[in-house]
Amino acid sequence: MISRQWRGLARSSDAERYVRHLREETIPLLRSIRGFVDAAILRRPVAQGVEFLVVTRWHSMEAIEQFAGADPDVAVVPENVQRMMIEYDRTVRHYEVVE
Repeated sequence: MISRQWRGLARSSDAERYVRHLREETIPLLRSIRGFVDAAILRRPVAQGVEFLVVTRWHSMEAIEQFAGADPDVAVVPENVQRMMIEYDRTVRHYEVVE
């Protein structure tokens, strides 16, 4: 199993809108992809806004490529989400889930 992790810093005023985007758009899309396991949305307030860590789990890199494309290390950040963020990772981190 593979864990895919991405971090973004949202404006405080856009934090709830970002969570809504994940729940209503991104996660339903992920659920439609064979090989997707689950997702966790982690957040914490910081001085500049609200930091998010989005962690998804997948059965394989091939499944991730169905979502991310040919270069699975590139973050998938739609334009409307980019506008909510102060900063965000342009690449993601993949980890093999040991346990």
